[in-house]
Amino acid sequence: MATRRAASLRPGQFRHLIRVASVTELALLEVGDMLYPSGAIRPEVYLRAEITKGCRPRNIYLTQPKCLAIIEQWIAVRLRRGWGVSSEGEYRGLRPDSRLVMTHKGQAFELAFKHRELESGPEVYRACDALQQAISRLYRQAGIKLGSSHSGRRSLAARVLAATGDIETAQTILGHQHLDHSKPYLTVDQATIRRAYELAL
Repeated sequence: MATRRAASLRPGQFRHLIRVASVTELALLEVGDMLYPSGAIRPEVYLRAEITKGCRPRNIYLTQPKCLAIIEQWIAVRLRRGWGVSSEGEYRGLRPDSRLVMTHKGQAFELAFKHRELESGPEVYRACDALQQAISRLYRQAGIKLGSSHSGRRSLAARVLAATGDIETAQTILGHQHLDHSKPYLTVDQATIRRAYELAL
């Protein structure tokens, strides 16, 4: 049976999606992780070990103006709806320990414990199914068939690999400890293979 993989996205579709954090990391990210006490968005966000898949801390970089604009819009929605607000002036009036991403009711997303069998043995992990479903719905609304949270991560990894030729950089961005975990995310399109032939021959 062939392994099913998340669809890879075209460059024009990137602006619709969050690419660097896994769904569970996104569900656990707090306002204080994203904002300075002054209220400014951090250009470099530190993902704490306790929220990352594999318990390995890493940084993500918010370099896209579209991503920053979406964060600004989300903060405005939260303030307008009174979700996780504080009487303090820091963090734009949001509680720094409140989850950045919330449900449509202003609550933190619930995580479920799941079990899977790996070659190394059984593993228990946490997953945020409701947020995963919301992201999949956004993909469908953007006209992307078979899109999932992994689609954005796969596309980012493939673009980093194509731009740098460095698989370890892609591995680090994905937050994977072992290269074997990153390989399923790395696909090379035919145009990249063709360019490689042209350069090599």
